[in-house]
Amino acid sequence: MYDYDVLVVGSANVDLVIGVERRPGAGETVLGSDLAVHPGGKGANQAVAAARLGARTALLARVGDDANGRLLLESQRNAGVDTRGVLVGGAPTGVALITVDPSGDNSIVVSPGANGRLTPEDVRAARPLFHASRVVSAQLEIPLESVVEVVRQLPSGTRFVLNPSPPRALPAEVLAACDPLIVNEHEARVILGGGSIGDDPADWVRELLASGPASVVVTLGSEGALVASAEEEQEVEVVRVAPVKVDAVDTTGAGDSFTAALAWKLGAGASLAEAAAYAARVGAVAVTRRGAQESLPTAEEVGAL
Repeated sequence: MYDYDVLVVGSANVDLVIGVERRPGAGETVLGSDLAVHPGGKGANQAVAAARLGARTALLARVGDDANGRLLLESQRNAGVDTRGVLVGGAPTGVALITVDPSGDNSIVVSPGANGRLTPEDVRAARPLFHASRVVSAQLEIPLESVVEVVRQLPSGTRFVLNPSPPRALPAEVLAACDPLIVNEHEARVILGGGSIGDDPADWVRELLASGPASVVVTLGSEGALVASAEEEQEVEVVRVAPVKVDAVDTTGAGDSFTAALAWKLGAGASLAEAAAYAARVGAVAVTRRGAQESLPTAEEVGAL
């Protein structure tokens, strides 16, 4: 019996968002909209997304002992996330600087702050949370050595989901634990060594599977997603998940909502393709709204889509 459907281990940031007609080039200044302040961070976003969909959710993260940290804790608790794993202090709360253009595309620069102080020791101290969770989801806005420790703390039977963002080369130990590894095109290129990976996304899936994960999801934006699982002595079957067509307003948080929804559905027993199809619908609702956590839908809103 699990206390939590999803335990998210990751970052908690405050998002400082400015709308721009176009993103600036090197050495260029552009005028933007009024500054908007939102609770965000990939880990915190995923935790709120899962909780709003109905998952029993806990968050393991670190925030500063400051107003931004209090804003983030309040946002988590209002969404129904268990915050007993959120540590306070060590550095100021992390901040993300975000520009959003009229098409909804965004550019993000993150100052990790307290996220960079979430240590392997913190992960080990939270071992009871791991044993109480059906699925553990992580990202890379916390130190890589802490993600490695997450993998080492996974109990037998607990599924590990990783979105390696921002991307970097991963140890074999982490890759082998992923079920699935969730990447976009940019992340796939980095994980595969930064070289040319060809033009066929299905080949990316196969190459990623060959690097060790039990399953892989490659998200393709408006083109949907591809999913596949490693099958012993069988040819890998790559399944396409159709996109959900909507008018995008702001893509901030869309990837986090996709990951959270997929993790929850996998824990509930859905197949990888079924979970990804549901996650695509969740992400589609999220991009029709501005902000990160403010845009994350409830299960009822996803059903209405």
